[in-house]
Amino acid sequence: MLCDDSATVRAALGRLLETDPGIRVVARPADGQQALDALRDLAPGERPDVVLLDLEMPVMDGMTALPRLLRAQPGLAVIVASALTQHGAAAAMAALRAGAADYLPKPGAAGGGMADPAFRAELLAKVKGWARMRQPPRVRPPAPPAIVPPGLPAAPRGGRPRLLALGSSTGGPQALAGFVRRLAVAAAFPVPIVVVQHMPAGFTAMLADHLSRLGGPAAAEAQDGEVLRPGRIHVAPGDRHLLVERRGEGLVARLNQAPPENFCRPAVDPMLRSAAGACEGRLLAVILTGMGQDGLLGCKAVAAAGGAVLAQDEASSVVWGMPGAVAKAGLAQALLPPEQLAERAMAQCGMAGAGPVGGHA
Repeated sequence: MLCDDSATVRAALGRLLETDPGIRVVARPADGQQALDALRDLAPGERPDVVLLDLEMPVMDGMTALPRLLRAQPGLAVIVASALTQHGAAAAMAALRAGAADYLPKPGAAGGGMADPAFRAELLAKVKGWARMRQPPRVRPPAPPAIVPPGLPAAPRGGRPRLLALGSSTGGPQALAGFVRRLAVAAAFPVPIVVVQHMPAGFTAMLADHLSRLGGPAAAEAQDGEVLRPGRIHVAPGDRHLLVERRGEGLVARLNQAPPENFCRPAVDPMLRSAAGACEGRLLAVILTGMGQDGLLGCKAVAAAGGAVLAQDEASSVVWGMPGAVAKAGLAQALLPPEQLAERAMAQCGMAGAGPVGGHA
């Protein structure tokens, strides 16, 4: 279901979605009230798996409609569409806390608008990924066996990690939220945490605020030259690569605008490469859901330096591109959902009470 007050936007999104034979648009309401009416009037077999919901609309806006849609059809995946502004980013993160599955920034005309191939790829990946996630487990295709070679270290060879590094993309905000929320059981996480999430400038500050509200470690955008402190989450700012540099016995964040890698800035690979060297292998890398294979080369550097790698499993990933690439390369010690990855990370960082968890390992 496409819900937007602009007929032009509804038409453009509809054309993009229906280029994929696996997607069918069942309704195109112009406001939240029309979306609720359509959900009520559609036959059971015609009800949507996913609603793409604009946040700013007359009659009933998206934030008002969101909880009502979720009550009307429990399990519905709602992707909120927000303006590519800091206000739009704040609204998108508030919608995630209110039960939205994901967000989609509306592209500006300067970047090619909705004709931008990257926007189309993100749109299709999120709609299809969340539709699959909302299917009953019995109809999901079976996950292939985990590709985890024997003999990989259960923790960095040099001892407990000095740093926890996370990389994510499509579906990442919810995966990160699940991971960070699980860390709330800890009084204080014993090492610094760095996060690279593929997001535009303006959105990463709101992501950090969103993560800080979950009860786990405090999060903020990384600042160039700041010391990375235990128990803090340092989020790479949009349009800046985040590197890790050693300074004496400590670690500091360095930001730059070097060319994008894997078509992304920030990218996971340069963060992991730099961290592997700065930590002399005492590093735990975690790769969460996302398109493409950003993080693969970085995880190879982590493994070569003696660090440890964990990855999200396919069943819980919106898109098993990034974690799948790491798993298929034989680099991951475990493939688990985000909450269980957090349990494993706590155990490997030496936190009392964090025992082993299940999953492919």
